[in-house]
Formats: sequence, structure tokens, C-alpha cells
Amino acid sequence: MSKVYFSTWKGESINNIGKPEEEWEESAYNLPAQYDDKRDSKAFIGWDGVALFDEDVDVIRLAMEYAAQYQEYSEACGRCAPGRWGGRILYDQLDKIARGAGAIADLDHLKEIGKSMQVTSKCEIGKTVPNPIIDLMTHFEDRFLECINEQKPSKHYKESINYIAKITAPCSDACPADVDIPGYIEGVRDLRFDDSLEATRQTMPLAHVCGRVCPHPCEDACRRTNLDEPISIMALKRLGADWETDHGYDFFHPMEKKPANGKKVAVIGAGPAGLTAAYYLAAEGVEVDVYEALPVLGGEVTVGVPEYRMPWDKYMQDIECVRDMGVNFIVNHAVNADEMREFETSYDATMIASGTRISKAVRCANEREEIQGYWGAIDFLDWVNLYEKFDIKTPESVQKQQMLPTDHVDLTGKTVACVGGGFTSMDVVRCAIRAGAKRVVMIYRRDEKTIIRNTTYEEYHEAVEEGVEFIFHSAVNEIIDEDDVLKALVIDKFELVPDPNGGRAQLVKIEGASETVDFDYLIPAVSQSADLKFLPEEWELEMTSWGTIKTNGKDYMTSRKGIFASGDCEYGPMTIVNAVGQARRGASVISRYIHSGEISLNDDEIMEDHLAKLKVYDKKEKVTGWLPGLPREHSSVLDTAFRKTNNAEVNLGFTQNQAMSEAERCMRCYYIAMVQA
Repeated sequence: MSKVYFSTWKGESINNIGKPEEEWEESAYNLPAQYDDKRDSKAFIGWDGVALFDEDVDVIRLAMEYAAQYQEYSEACGRCAPGRWGGRILYDQLDKIARGAGAIADLDHLKEIGKSMQVTSKCEIGKTVPNPIIDLMTHFEDRFLECINEQKPSKHYKESINYIAKITAPCSDACPADVDIPGYIEGVRDLRFDDSLEATRQTMPLAHVCGRVCPHPCEDACRRTNLDEPISIMALKRLGADWETDHGYDFFHPMEKKPANGKKVAVIGAGPAGLTAAYYLAAEGVEVDVYEALPVLGGEVTVGVPEYRMPWDKYMQDIECVRDMGVNFIVNHAVNADEMREFETSYDATMIASGTRISKAVRCANEREEIQGYWGAIDFLDWVNLYEKFDIKTPESVQKQQMLPTDHVDLTGKTVACVGGGFTSMDVVRCAIRAGAKRVVMIYRRDEKTIIRNTTYEEYHEAVEEGVEFIFHSAVNEIIDEDDVLKALVIDKFELVPDPNGGRAQLVKIEGASETVDFDYLIPAVSQSADLKFLPEEWELEMTSWGTIKTNGKDYMTSRKGIFASGDCEYGPMTIVNAVGQARRGASVISRYIHSGEISLNDDEIMEDHLAKLKVYDKKEKVTGWLPGLPREHSSVLDTAFRKTNNAEVNLGFTQNQAMSEAERCMRCYYIAMVQA
């Protein structure tokens, strides 16, 4: 919350004109009163109103500069006259008044055009640009009239003032990678898949991956939800990448690679975070070496995400897109502490993106790694995927430990229990089905609603269709073995007991309800931890309580100058799109740091953080002016009986007609936000 001089944001009416600053009211919203650690904001203006933090703001110039941003971003689609011409008229008339050449009729014309745009524009940017301008004309009419009547410029018209703007959308704001979602949807609508793909790759180089295995938080923030159903945003994202791959085109990069600048950066790990950091650094002309401990590139998406969800040939195209930017990969190379020390002198910066590849324990009685049938989720998925994707056979030591009858993961006739409730556990149980297990059970402490929130609706229901059993409000109490061979699990039952103080309901064990169930395998997939033995001890990098590398979460530099971290090793197990968002920001910071030695965010990143705090999506908003009841398109999927027996891709995507129909549902909710700093 922040004190404001004046605010109409989201309908609030705060007017402290004439009051001493110590008596100013606070806004109810997280308005950016402080722009960064060096500058205060003087004003914030956007789609839902205006806030002034300084009484010296030139409100006429502020309105004019905001109207100018509509021209600058050129995001009007051109499909309606109000959007195409209205914004230009707003700017021209406001500039006329601000430079001292306006007339009373111009003010009336401004109000008329603004209200017409609000009602008749086809897209949200056209509807919302007039909102704060009309607020300023209404509440500060005397200042407009003064300039008109006296034919003089507004008080700061000729001064150099810093106005910083960013275009956003509710879906883009909710996307950890800040992808231009309306932009790539528009490309699909117009059958310009090159434009669609380039819009995605501006901030997300792994278009195949995030078009298939993203948890799509953007869909939770889609304004279409307030009208009927959210847009199938994730399903539309893959279309541009598939089009490029299927037609054998060269890669459509959204930027031209800059000339080599003589700087070098080492990236540790070739998973989503490492690939992303490498891509955007290379685009800046930086020489990038990526070190990967595994024999294959791609990190956990390669060895953890099953083929039926993320086909390797598609992911390989994302990796080759990064390589095409000039990135150098070194595989089968586990970096050690001595090399990390050497990197400090041979590279200008180092990005650690090594992920989290150690499965955490269930923490039940008699839990021991030497028990045959006790198999960590990461190791299990490694050997499933290395065989399915690369025909790399399971080593004899693992075959013996896990009682495998063949040189690959074959669970024919076995019973499998997995403990977890996220994407990794879902991959485990669905892979176990495909490996021939006769019974597969997921044991989860919470409920169905929570597991869907942790993963996706589609992922959960596809698992149910394939025969996975879910035991909710349960936990493994003890492993029962015979001569170090797993035989059964003791499973406790819990119930949710409401908190009398109104807090979160607590899980309470139901006494006498525990049961012993026979199983051949227990695969813990509760979480993962980072293996950071390669970090020199004397560096004494600050760590989080979770055993991951600590950064401030904004610029991703660690406690040691020049050493950055992003992805799972920084935050703990996260989604792919989160890792990409972190790495993109980290790469941007590094690209400046290696030249200046200073850590800084650019204006776009600062504004991105402000908007994330402010929250662009309003789930209580009543959306009007659009045709409701348009059904959401659903991708076709493989028949359940067929897909259970193989690793063919389950989700087949949209047909062209489906894609265009779904893209047409998009309301193109671009908004403009601007700060005077």
C-alpha cells in the first residue's frame, strides 16, 4: 500500500488535493510509488485509472504521453475504426491542448472520442486507453481549461521527463516467462505461424516444450474465464513450433544475433534454465559454453518427462534452435570444484542451472535405499526415458537392485506405489502403466482438487483413464521387507479437520484406519534436492533453508560476484516455464554485468515486477461487450486402450479449423501501463 496524492485506480476515489502530505490517504492497491531503489514514481497511469504520487505532475502532459504509447506499441489490430483512428485523435488533441493551441471544442471532442472508444473498440487496448485520460480530464478540468483559455503550454510540456511504459495482458502477466500470449494467438488466427513463433521466442525459446508440458498458469488469468471458459493457450503455443519443424524451415529467431563482443559465459546444466540463459546470452553476442553431466542435452525434460508427453524429436528442435544461435555444448562433463574456480578467471560470468536431481525420501519407518523395490523417482524416470528415447540400456547394477528381468524397465505383473502429488509423480505412475505394471497406485496426503492444481486437469484425468488408482488423504507409515526385498506398505489414513480459527484445515490421522497393502515397488516422488558438491567450499555461497542456492529472486546473482543461479537449483523443483522465466531474466542481467560490472534491471523488467505485484487479472471483473458461450476447443488424444501400451504422443493438438476457432475466442486483452519517474 502507498500514500497517493490522487487515485482513481480500480474505481477508488482518493483526492488529497490541498492536504498536507502527512495526511494523505493510502491506496488499497500495490501501486508503484517507488520505481526502483534510486527513484520515486511521480505518477502511474494504466488501463484501470491513474494515481499521482506528487502534486507537481503535469496531468495534461501525462495524458498526452499515455496516448502516445498507444501509437508507440501499435497494438491496435486495425479491425475497427475506433481502435485504428481513435487513439491517434486522442494524442493529437491532447498534444494540441498541451502545447497551448487547444480550444474548448477540442476538450469536448476528446471526451466524445474517448467514450466512443470505450464502447465500440473491438479489443481491450482500444477500450481501456481512454479510461485514465477521461479520469484526468474530469478531475483536473480546471488545468485543461487554463491551458486552453490562456493559450499557454502545460507547465512541464517543454521539459525532459522520464515516462516508462510497458504493454501487458492478464495472461502474459501470469506467465513466469512473460510471453506475449495475445501476440502468438493472433499469429495463429491469421495463419501467420512465423509471427506466432517469433512472438513466443521473444521470451521463451523452448516453444515445443511449453506448448506441451506447461502447467499454463496463464489460463487461470484469462479474462475469457469471466465470460465462459479460458482460451486453450498452451495448445495454441505449440502450433508455430510444429509448423516450423514439420515444414523443415530454418529457425525463426525473433532477434538478429549481435556481433561477438569478446565476452564469455559458462552455463552449468543444459536443462530448460541452462538452454534459455544460453540462447539469450548468445543473441547478445556472448560466447557461451554449456556444460552437461548427462550424455544427452535437455536436462529433466529429456530424462524425466516421458516421450508420450514430450516427444524427443520435438524437444531436439528446441535444443537445435538454441545451438543455431551459436551456443557450444559439452556433454558427459560433470563440472567439479576445481573447474568452477578456474571458470572465475576464464569466463566473465557463470550461470548455475544444474537442476535438482536427487529424489527426497518419504520419511517413513524402515526406509532404506538398499531395499530392492525402493526406487527414487528421478533414477526410475532416467532409465525409462534413456531407453525409450535413446535405446540406452539399464545397467546391470540397476537391473539387479530393482529386480528387472530385462535390460530396460519392465514391470510386467508388478504392483507399484508412488508417493507424491506433482508432475514427477504423475510421470512415474503413467510410465509404470506403460511398463506393464498390473496395478499402479499414487498415495497422496491431500485431495483430488489439490493434485489437479499441482499438475493439470488433463494430466490427472488421463492418468485415471489409463488405470492409475489414487488414494487421497493417505501417507506411507512403514515399509515392510523380507531380506531387503520390498513386500508391503503400511498406509495411514487422514481426515481434514477444520481450523476453528478459520485457518487452513489440518490433516489428522484416523486412528485404527491404517492398512497394510502388498506392493513390489515404492517410488518416492515427493520432491527433489540439488546436488551442489561441485561448488567450492571456500566460496561459502549463501543457501536457502531448502538447500538450494540463494539469490534475491530478481537479478539471480548469488552471494558471490559473477556467479548466478536460476531454475530448480535456485528455487527448488519448479515448473519448466518458471525456470525459463528466471533464466531469461538472469541472462539479461548478465549481459549488462559482464560489460559494466554492475547488477541492474532494465525498465521492462522493473515494470514487469511492478505489474506482478499489482496483479493485472481481476477475477471479479464482469466482462461485457463480447459474445459469451463460445465453446473451448479441446485437442484430440490417443485412445486410452492404445496409448497404455506404448509411448506415442498422447495429445495430438488442434486441427487448423480448431486452432483458428480457438484463436478467434481470444479477446486480445492488451493493456498499457506507464510510470512517470
